[in-house]
Amino acid sequence: MTIRPTSGVKGYIKHAEGSCLFSMGNTKVLCVASVEDKVPPHAEEKNIGWVTGEYAMLPRAGDRRTPRGRASTGGRAQEISRLVGRALRGVVDLSKLGRRTITVDCDVIQADGGTRTASVNGGMVALALALKKLRKGGALPQWPLKGFVGAVSVGIYKGKPVLDLDYVKDSGADSDINVVMTHKGELVEVQGTAEKEPFSEKEFLTLLRLAKGGIRKIIEVQKKLIGPMPKS
Repeated sequence: MTIRPTSGVKGYIKHAEGSCLFSMGNTKVLCVASVEDKVPPHAEEKNIGWVTGEYAMLPRAGDRRTPRGRASTGGRAQEISRLVGRALRGVVDLSKLGRRTITVDCDVIQADGGTRTASVNGGMVALALALKKLRKGGALPQWPLKGFVGAVSVGIYKGKPVLDLDYVKDSGADSDINVVMTHKGELVEVQGTAEKEPFSEKEFLTLLRLAKGGIRKIIEVQKKLIGPMPKS
């Protein structure tokens, strides 16, 4: 069992410090990292930099039009924005980032399941490219990226474990779990729901192992897009 065809186009946006058009199957997300020389008050108090995420769907990313305001400011969009930020901060040493904020905007241009996980995966690429640009320009004396982070959905569909669910499988799944994990196999976040039937601990562990294998393959794609990175 494997992930859907996964690829990316780096440097998709000319003016951004880092960008990537990331595709998982028919889901396509434009991820753009922007750098600002300021931090929120809580980060300033701790003398650290900050990484945050913003998620939205274009009005016609799905099979019908969603009003623009609801697609970008609704509860689901805010929840996924926070997920993207937490996932990316999980592999960044904020103390080495300096007094700056990196905002990673993830805009879904075509949705076919797994938009939040694709946002994390493409966001990782955009973030790393932005950091490489800062380092090349001499703005980062120390390399702040500790590794890679990837995400994938898993679930029970028609009684069988499934990796990287598309919309049809996601909408018909008995259970649906989104897993965010580092390159070391460490968990950053797990979001699981029994949509129809509760799942057992054994099934949960099976899905976690399935997700780990899928994320390993996603990180391979990320590494090829990002290229060599500084060691320190």
